Amino acid sequence: MYVCGPTVDNSPHLGHGRLAIVFDLLRRHLERRGVEVVMVQNITDVDDKIIDRARRSGMSPVEVAREFEAAWFSALDRLGILRPTKSPRATEWISQMIGMIVEMIDSGSAYRISDGVYLSVDRVEGYPRLSRQDREELLAGARVEVLEEKRSPLDFALWKLVGAEEYGFESPWGWGRPGWHTECVAMSLGLLGEGFDLHGGGMDLVFPHHENEWAQASVLGKRFCRHWMHNGLVEMGGEKMSKSIGNTMSLTEALDRYGARPLRLAYLRAQYRSPLEMGEPVLEESERALERIDDFIRRAQGAEPAVPTPKIEEFATALDDDLDTPRAFAVLFEAVRAGNIALDTGESERARYLADSVAGMLGWVGIGTERLVLSDEVKDLVTRRERAKAERDYATADQIRSHLGEMGYLLKDTRDGPVISRA
Repeated sequence: MYVCGPTVDNSPHLGHGRLAIVFDLLRRHLERRGVEVVMVQNITDVDDKIIDRARRSGMSPVEVAREFEAAWFSALDRLGILRPTKSPRATEWISQMIGMIVEMIDSGSAYRISDGVYLSVDRVEGYPRLSRQDREELLAGARVEVLEEKRSPLDFALWKLVGAEEYGFESPWGWGRPGWHTECVAMSLGLLGEGFDLHGGGMDLVFPHHENEWAQASVLGKRFCRHWMHNGLVEMGGEKMSKSIGNTMSLTEALDRYGARPLRLAYLRAQYRSPLEMGEPVLEESERALERIDDFIRRAQGAEPAVPTPKIEEFATALDDDLDTPRAFAVLFEAVRAGNIALDTGESERARYLADSVAGMLGWVGIGTERLVLSDEVKDLVTRRERAKAERDYATADQIRSHLGEMGYLLKDTRDGPVISRA
C-alpha cells in the first residue's frame, strides 16, 4: 500500500493522527490475518509552505523540513504507529520525476509555457473519473483565475519554474520545483510497481491530488493502484479541522494531555470513512471508557486461567467488513459488561476468559492494556493492609489506604481481593 504522508511544514495535528491511525489499523489487521504488508508513506519535503516558513524563520527549507519530519515521526512513535516499510522523501526522487515529465512531453500529453510544464487533461480519458465531479462545473470554477497560455483551465503543473535565487532543482526546462501531484506517482510506481494493491489518504486528497496522480499514470500508460481508500476528515466544533481557521489541536499536545491509548480509542470509535468529531469532551470520554476496561481487567486478574478466547474472532470479523470499528468495539464493550456481571456473581473463570478476550481485542488494534508495575514498597503496603483487615485493625487499614492515595494509587476492595490502579 502507498499512503500519502505529510507536508513537513508544521507540527502534526489531530487530523494527521487520524490518517496515521486508520492505515496503521488496516496494516495491523491484515498482518494479523496473515497478509504480508509493504507500506510506503512519502514525506513531502519540497513545497511552497515549507519555503515560506523557512523565509520567515531564517532557516533553510531543508532545515525546516527535517525539523518537522522529526516531529512527525516522534508523534507517531508516541501514538504507537508502526513505522512504514519505506519513507521516501520527495527531494530524493527529483530525477525520477523529471524523467516522467520528459516522457509526458514526448508523448504530447504535457507542454511547456512561460512558468513551467503542465499536463493536458484533455489527453486523459474520462477526466475527472476518480472524484466523479462534473467537468463543466470544474471548468467554470477554474476559469476565475487562469493563465491564458494554458490549453485548459484544468491543466495542472508538473514542474514550476522559479527564480535562480529560490530553492529549487535543475531540469531540462530550467530551475524549478516539481508539482505536488507528480511526486507520489514517481514514488508509488517506483517502489511498489505497476498495479500495486492500494493507495490511501485523507478524503480531502481525492481531488485534486489523487485525481491528478491517476491522470499522470494514465497518460504514461501505467497500471496504477487497484484500490483506493480514503479516511473521513476530523472535525472540531462541527467544522473540518484546519490550521487556516485555527480549530486545531496539535498531536503532541493531545498526547501530553491524554496519552496514546485514549487517543487511539477516540480515533477508532467511528468507522474510518465517517467524519470524526474530536476535542476535549471526546478525549475525556475515551479516558473514562479505558478506565472501565482497565478496571474490569484488573478485577479479573486474580481469577482462574481462562480457556481459549473465540470472542476475539468476533471482534476481528467486524474489522474484516471494511474496518467496522463501531461494531468491533460493541463486541468489546459487551464483553466488559458481561465480565463485570460474571465477577459480581462469582463466575471467576468466565470473567477471566472475557478479560483475556478484551485484552486480545485491544492488542489487535494496537491499544494494549494498562500494565501497572508495582514497587516492592507498594506491594508490601497492600499486604500489610490485608493483614490489618484480617486482624480487624481497620484504623491501620484505612491509614495504609490513605498513604497509597498520597503515593498516587487507588485501592479498591473486591470479592476477588484488592485491586490497585493509578489514582
